[in-house]
Amino acid sequence: MINGYNVFQQLCKEEFKKRYPDEQVPGELTRKCTDRWKTMSEREKRWFNHVADTEKKKAIINSSPVAENKSRARKQKRPKDPNAPKRALSGFFWFSNEERGKVKAANPDFGVGEVAKELGKRWGECDEAFKQKYEEMAERDRARYDKEKLAYQLKQREDLIGTEDFDEDME
Repeated sequence: MINGYNVFQQLCKEEFKKRYPDEQVPGELTRKCTDRWKTMSEREKRWFNHVADTEKKKAIINSSPVAENKSRARKQKRPKDPNAPKRALSGFFWFSNEERGKVKAANPDFGVGEVAKELGKRWGECDEAFKQKYEEMAERDRARYDKEKLAYQLKQREDLIGTEDFDEDME
């Protein structure tokens, strides 16, 4: 909980850092702050207590639900269902799966990123006739994915409807 003394002590530390930026704040500074606080007039202490109250109000306002909604909180990712069908691969990924072993064999010192760059460079240098083979593989994979996804979604609906019927039977 912040109070007037905390505000005074923080101000003393900041002042010390301004005057002596290259030095660490000494431990005796706290003792000197305490001694000064004890001899301070009530009028001076009132000012520090007022600043502390203002800081408390700011903290309360910033922690209110309204303020939290304004901040950009990340949405939590929905966990992936392990039974969901695997996404379709693009032509480049089919090409990469075949060529990755060759690139690694030719350049054993390459890391993952360097292998990926080399695969991208090779894919860019391929002519359209060569790429067509991999694009056809991607189309077949896309058709497979669409079919599996539809079946998966139908099963999800059946499971959902089945649990709703079960709940109605229980009543």
